[in-house]
Amino acid sequence: MTKIGLISDTHNYFDPQIEEYFSDRDEIWHAGDFGTIEIAEKLKKIAPLVGVYGNIDGQDIRKQYPLHQRFTRDGVDVWMTHIGGIPGRYCIPIREEIEKNTPDLFICGHSHILKIARDQTLGKMLYINPGAAGKQGFQVHRTMVRLTIDEGKVHDVEVINLGKLGD
Repeated sequence: MTKIGLISDTHNYFDPQIEEYFSDRDEIWHAGDFGTIEIAEKLKKIAPLVGVYGNIDGQDIRKQYPLHQRFTRDGVDVWMTHIGGIPGRYCIPIREEIEKNTPDLFICGHSHILKIARDQTLGKMLYINPGAAGKQGFQVHRTMVRLTIDEGKVHDVEVINLGKLGD
């Protein structure tokens, strides 16, 4: 069993609530747009970090985190990238790969819009965009997600509301 804290689009803002909500997590996954490497360093002090770079991230982050991460956790095939699209409208290079090699769990960020859904057209693949935890963007609420992976299943998916964008 692995307890995951899932976050994206921090845009160089480290909300103090992150540590509170992720302190019991086995790993933290960041779906891009860290903002600065200092955000990654702060997250690594809470739990081991798996991340991908986003479109605003500089070379310091791109040297440590790839564009895509494809890995298995407790029997779940995970693919994480920053710009992925949404179910039914995946980005073109993503769509081709996702259709021929569908993961169990597809994670992306970029839109700042929280979305958790099953893509029934791709064998019930679970899609998660944790929204944005930072203070940049147009989203109403800043969000992140907690979940548990165990024996090939994702469960205990919980949305964490960090407050309104202007707070």
